[in-house]
Amino acid sequence: MKKPNISKIISSVRTSASKHSPEILTGIGIAGLVVTTVMAVRATPKALILIEDRKKELREDTLTPVETVKAVWICYVPAALTGMVSIACLIGANSVNLRRNAALATAYTLSESALKEYQEKVVETIGEKKEQAIQDAVAKDRIEKNPVSTNEVIITEKGDTLCLDYPSGRYFKSDREKINKAVNELNRRMRDEMYISLNEFYYEIGLSGIGIGEELGWNIDQGYIEPSFSCQLAEDGTPCLVISYLVGPRYDFRNG
Repeated sequence: MKKPNISKIISSVRTSASKHSPEILTGIGIAGLVVTTVMAVRATPKALILIEDRKKELREDTLTPVETVKAVWICYVPAALTGMVSIACLIGANSVNLRRNAALATAYTLSESALKEYQEKVVETIGEKKEQAIQDAVAKDRIEKNPVSTNEVIITEKGDTLCLDYPSGRYFKSDREKINKAVNELNRRMRDEMYISLNEFYYEIGLSGIGIGEELGWNIDQGYIEPSFSCQLAEDGTPCLVISYLVGPRYDFRNG
């Protein structure tokens, strides 16, 4: 029988603990706060007895706040220590999440920069017409992988052309002129407000927001909103306008 590799097991446990440390710390913190409450409740009867003993000792009917604390503090030390550890765990979990989010934001920015440089080099190398042909092929592939027959078509009352928004994968009715008008309005606002969220763009073209729509957006330091349109045919032969963005919405856009 093959003996277990203890070092590998320890390494695996350490890696798993590190990966899930925010969840572990949060769980410990919440459990600790519950235990703190229980311990404080259980300590109260003993504290009341000590208060009464102290009253008899001083021959007083009531104790001052200072005397009360002196009489009972020892009862609540375990609860206080548990509470401090619990709060430290919750703070630690938040700190780990902040560091991870900062690292993800940095990685995203680097990837975005590399992609932009790659796109510019592609246009420079093969020319704008061939690059547009590639975009059209990608747009066609998007429609084939996400056919309109399996999706709801959202009626926005802002046009009759079938459109596909790439980030959210939603089909809706609009037209190119209305979308460009919305983009112009948002770019005008961005000159004053500095940034626009992805959800604000959706609201402007008549769509509802999405969960991640408040985390993604455009900042004027990275450029204006520039939609890219590709005219394709849906599976039933209906003309469809596939919308993507030359400057894509980015994470942490509010910080530039």
